[in-house]
Order: sequence, then C-alpha cells, then structure tokens
Amino acid sequence: MKKILFLLFLLSSTFFFSQEKKKDSIPKWKVHGRFKFLFNQANFSNWVSGGQDNIAGNLNINYDFNYKKGKWNWDNKLITTYGLSHLSGKGYRKTNDRIEYNSLLGLKSEGFWFFSFFTNFKTQYTRGYDYKPTPKLPVSDFFSPAYLSFGPGFLWKKTDDFRFNIAPATVRYTFVSNEFSGKFGVENGRNTAFSLGFNFSGYYKFEAMDNIDIENILAVYSDYLNNPQNVDIEYQMNMFFKVNKFINMNITLHTIIDSNASKRVQFREEFGLGVRYSFHNKVTY
Repeated sequence: MKKILFLLFLLSSTFFFSQEKKKDSIPKWKVHGRFKFLFNQANFSNWVSGGQDNIAGNLNINYDFNYKKGKWNWDNKLITTYGLSHLSGKGYRKTNDRIEYNSLLGLKSEGFWFFSFFTNFKTQYTRGYDYKPTPKLPVSDFFSPAYLSFGPGFLWKKTDDFRFNIAPATVRYTFVSNEFSGKFGVENGRNTAFSLGFNFSGYYKFEAMDNIDIENILAVYSDYLNNPQNVDIEYQMNMFFKVNKFINMNITLHTIIDSNASKRVQFREEFGLGVRYSFHNKVTY
C-alpha cells in the first residue's frame, strides 16, 4: 500500500512540474490601458482680493502591453498626455504635452538580473510658446525636439513595480525642424544630432497607505562625446489618491535638467480631481 501511495505521489508531482513548466513556456500577454481626465475651474465675481477666471483640462492615456515567455520579458509602455487652460483675457494656453514610448526587452540571467535592450522615443503634439515677450515666441513644435534612444544593457527587475536598467552604450538621436535648427543640442543648419552615452532608468511604485499610491520615474543620461559632465536628469513623481473606482485625485511633480534644452531647471507641478478608467485590462495566453 505504501509503495502504491509513493508511486501515486511521484506521478502527481511529475505531472504538476511538467504542467508548470509547460505553462511557463506558453507566451503570455498582459495588457492594461488607463484613461484619466483632470479638470480645474475657478470663477470670480466682485471678489475684493482679486482673481482671474480660468478653466483647465488634462487628458492622459497610459497603455501597457507586456510579454513573457520562459526567460524572455518584454515590457512596453505608451504615455500620451495633453492639457489646455483658458485664462480670461489671455485665451488658451498649453499646460501639458507629451508623447512617449518605452520598450524594454530582457533575457533572464541570474536572480533578478536580465540582459536587456531598451528603446525610448518622446516628442510632443503641438507648438509651444514663451509668453513673457510680446509678441509670444515659439520655442518648440511637433517633432521639434524629438528624442530617440536605444542600447543594450543590464536590467534588474524584482517586480513590475520595482526595476532599473543600466545601459552604458546608449545611442541617442535628437531631431528638430529647420525652424529650430541650432537648438536642443543640434548644430546650426542641421536637423539631427547624434550622441553616445550612459543611460540609467528606474521605476518604483508603492502603496504609501490605503488608497494612496506613489509612482517614481527616473532617467539619467550622460553624453560621452559632448560635455559628459553635463548630466541630463528627468524625475517624475505621481501621487494617486483613490476616492472610488472612477474618481481620483492626482499630484504630479516633474523636474528636468537638460542644458541643451534650457540653462535653467525645468519644473512642472500639477494637481487635479478627475475621472480614471481602465478600458483594457486582460491577460492572454
């Protein structure tokens, strides 16, 4: 009887192991789309302390489509956001404008380490202006600038919410139109600039407390060929306060240090109450 039980246990264990191995070898797609709309409005009438009527809206769509099979891991993220405000007497002004695609392909090595290859592309939708002078001055436009970066490296990934990638041989192309030639690190009379450097990117998201999540995104780049001491840094922190399934509050702090784009530190802060909706969330085997 003991021999029969042992044989059954051995067969069941072998079957379970083979099933797990088989499942692990099956390609798996995990897709998640998120739509977010933030709205702000202020109106004044006979307000003694003063004020300016304004209305603002910000539309954001994040789309993740990630692939796993055996030792292969391929994470893709599309970020697109656009915001406008209307100030009484001054008209419409852009408050946010971004198109960004990130791809990170990894082949598992040991522990949490992967051999990796990353691709990043980012630009904006519409024309940007400096409103301080009169008349206003154009400072950017669609594909001016646009950045394309890619390169091999090493990925450390514990979970989808905690990872960093090191790419010591990153190629980066900067694109501008004829109008903005001579800016954003592109030589006068040219439309593209080439650089080779070191890239570090990190992502960390955690739950600070019930219904409050904090997301941290960091990117660091140093160009070996042109002033490597001028390190480009981009850091973004997003705080999500969940009110219910559809309503949430959001705080964004976004900082950019890039001497080719601006001699000053760029900073953006955003706060709003809005609607958040997951329109595509599934796992496909």
